[in-house]
Amino acid sequence: MDFTNIIIPIIIMFTIVYGMINKVKVYECFIEGAKEGVSICFKIFPCLLAMILAVSILRESKILDYLIGFINPVVKYIGLPGEVVPLVLVKPLSGSGALGVFTDIINQYGADSYIGRVASTIMGSTETIFYTLTVYFGSVGIKKIRHTLWAAILADLTAIIMAVIVVNFILY
Repeated sequence: MDFTNIIIPIIIMFTIVYGMINKVKVYECFIEGAKEGVSICFKIFPCLLAMILAVSILRESKILDYLIGFINPVVKYIGLPGEVVPLVLVKPLSGSGALGVFTDIINQYGADSYIGRVASTIMGSTETIFYTLTVYFGSVGIKKIRHTLWAAILADLTAIIMAVIVVNFILY
């Protein structure tokens, strides 16, 4: 018997037993938490819908293709393969979109190629910035994000540059 199959039921049972020992109304607390979760979902839904719509407009209008063509000469300067540029542009917007682009890169160039390794490192070290900001700030009603966006973009750029450096260091 595999322990991983029973870990979740063990955690649930432990929580219930612990609550009963401490005389906590476990079911009522669960219901209250579920109500709060649903209200948070209603709060962030408009933000998520706007972000999904913006990503769809970028994809369908081919603006992303023009942006890739414009950025390609600049990224060649830091050693980033042009084939990875779509991943760099999509990852901050959409995790599932980035996964699709990443899968295409791996299928076309292979996981052990230079392009595959750079894409893998970028995929693991960057964040879906706009999704994360939308969910976290939207759930608590923050409208002014101040320096968070620029700090997140700078962190992603640093991760991209470091991905190229690390992969070059490991391969050569």
